[in-house]
Amino acid sequence: MAKILTNREDIRQWTEARSGYPMLMDTPDGTGTRTLLQLTFGQHALNSENNEGPDRLTGFQLADWDDWFAALEENNLAIRVSDDPSGGNENEFEFVARDLASREEGEGTTGAAQKPAVITIQNPDSKDRAAPDAV
Repeated sequence: MAKILTNREDIRQWTEARSGYPMLMDTPDGTGTRTLLQLTFGQHALNSENNEGPDRLTGFQLADWDDWFAALEENNLAIRVSDDPSGGNENEFEFVARDLASREEGEGTTGAAQKPAVITIQNPDSKDRAAPDAV
């Protein structure tokens, strides 16, 4: 079973209970810059013994919670987490459209109000792109 977290304190508690930290990365987006969000777990092991080396995810930087939440809300995102205490990877989560949380809570958001979550393609290949005249 999964649940969607939108409340700042719930997200922070869920993340910190798993030794997690917020991370951000600014990336070029046509005419401006887009901020990508991530959560990292086990960061204390990377930074142990005065090792302030790079994060596991190249380009991401540890961020403070206020900046991370601002980016989360600006992108209209929430996180879906497992609430199954029986095992599995308890650090698993995914970003989802905040509107999805409203629909799952029974607030009746219409399909027209849906907004997809930010999706990043690593190293896109030209064969993966649609032809300009494709529908």
